[in-house]
Amino acid sequence: MSKALVIAEKPSVAQDIVRALTPVDGKFDKHDDYFESEHYVVSSAVGHLVEIKAPDEFDVKRGKWSFANLPVIPPHFDLNPIDKSKGRLNALVKLIKRKDVTSLINACDAGREGELIFRLIVQYAQDSTVTTKAKGLGKGVQRLWMQSMTPQAIRDGFDKLRTDEQMQPLANAARCRSEADWLVGINGTRAMTAFNSRDGGFFLTTVGRVQTPTLSIVVEREEKIRKHVYRDYWEIRASFGASQGAYEGKWFDPEFKKAKNPVEGSADAELKADRVWSAAEADAIAKAVDGQPGTVTEEAKPSNQSSPLLYDLTTLQREANSRFGFSAKTTLGLAQALYEKHKVLTYPRTDSRALPEDYVGVVKQTMEMIASEDMPGPLRELAQHAGKALKEGYVKPNKRVFDNSKISDHFAIIPTLQAPKSLTDIEAKLYDMVVKRFLAVFFPPAEFMVTTRITKVAVPGAEHCFQTNGKVLVKPGWMAVYGKEAQDEDAATLVAVQPSEAVSTDDVAVNALKTKPPARYSEATLLSAMEGAGKLIDDEELKAAMTEKGLGTPATRAAIIEGLITEKYIIREG
Repeated sequence: MSKALVIAEKPSVAQDIVRALTPVDGKFDKHDDYFESEHYVVSSAVGHLVEIKAPDEFDVKRGKWSFANLPVIPPHFDLNPIDKSKGRLNALVKLIKRKDVTSLINACDAGREGELIFRLIVQYAQDSTVTTKAKGLGKGVQRLWMQSMTPQAIRDGFDKLRTDEQMQPLANAARCRSEADWLVGINGTRAMTAFNSRDGGFFLTTVGRVQTPTLSIVVEREEKIRKHVYRDYWEIRASFGASQGAYEGKWFDPEFKKAKNPVEGSADAELKADRVWSAAEADAIAKAVDGQPGTVTEEAKPSNQSSPLLYDLTTLQREANSRFGFSAKTTLGLAQALYEKHKVLTYPRTDSRALPEDYVGVVKQTMEMIASEDMPGPLRELAQHAGKALKEGYVKPNKRVFDNSKISDHFAIIPTLQAPKSLTDIEAKLYDMVVKRFLAVFFPPAEFMVTTRITKVAVPGAEHCFQTNGKVLVKPGWMAVYGKEAQDEDAATLVAVQPSEAVSTDDVAVNALKTKPPARYSEATLLSAMEGAGKLIDDEELKAAMTEKGLGTPATRAAIIEGLITEKYIIREG
């Protein structure tokens, strides 16, 4: 009987596939490197099993650190088994070549890298099969594309296997990326090492297609910090007495106009309406208004604030870094464990923040799970919010959340229908972030009343203006899901004043300050800079090419940052 060989990316995923298929296909027999049933043989890689390399005749062994042997551009790439996983590769090749195996199913991670892992294994098996009589394997290929690792999601994936033709563009993109990395890496590294070692000694200088532009972003920021010239400026703050109590205001120039597109860190960028550039002028203003009467005008208007969008990997890494200090690598590892081991999150290596348009029903089922399950620890309080969302009918078709045009390979990271059990403390923190965002995005906007108060103090020959801002939360909306976390702690509730009320200027303070250089990157802000790298480029054509995806992918940015730290190009402090 003919069988399909299913190749997963990791042994744990192979076991999950076997568990999901057992009710459908009957018992699987366990062998050393694979599982077998009536219709399927299920095995796995352990990540990459082969790597690309230049053919031996193009591989410069001696004098490779010399400009004389550059550039290295082989006409094609050979494949080399990775030493530590040779046994696993040989076992897979043996299974691929089995007579009763008539088709192959790629069950590696549903992304570009998973496509490459599978394609290179099949190519290696094919190359070792080619004879003068028979070329290739002659076995059909299909693709298992999974958004989550629950048994039902795996069975659904088998019901909707993708064809080899459908996957060819992704396979081509994967191969291009791999070969481009090799070409840039080997030529750049050898050239820069030769250049830096030209006066004697040996200074290995690694270069990478994504690594080097990322390093450039950090270096440019560091140069701006080092070149920054501190400038003194002054702020003037006054305390005003009204009939209902006191309030503070900050002096500003109502005639000030901001420069168009100022360069970050330039003198133009440092100009602001509330800054005075000489101590004498600041003291003169303070002296003139002190003790003088003022008149008040204010504008109060309602303001709505919608919840942030669902998480993609980069946003999740950024916020986990800001809130908990997790490195991008740590967040990716936790998200992968929640997806693969606990099966409580959908596929995490995504760059999308929307859901498919036919996912409304699944979202309601997920809400029901959160509302009904006895969630561990602090997650328990989220059940009431899920219950409210269902009761009030918050989950409905909405282009902000459900939009097929905003989804590439995978949709946003959301909880699955599986309830969490035995999560570690840090896994629970990340899961809590995702569940809160998932609930909040369906809740109504938060409603505020925003007040801008201008106090004008008239003195001989001039009128000085002071601004006070207030913000009052009227209806919490989605912020209720976050409790106090989302409240703006700086927002002030102002004492009431009557229209055109006369107030007294009771106290005036002049604060001497200095301009600051741009801040050094944290992992959160570096991830943002990589994602939006197109904005940093002047060339319009290159800017357009970079705009869609930025530098690297959500799945690789963490590894790029860790690589720069390993190479000691950058250091992590705090």
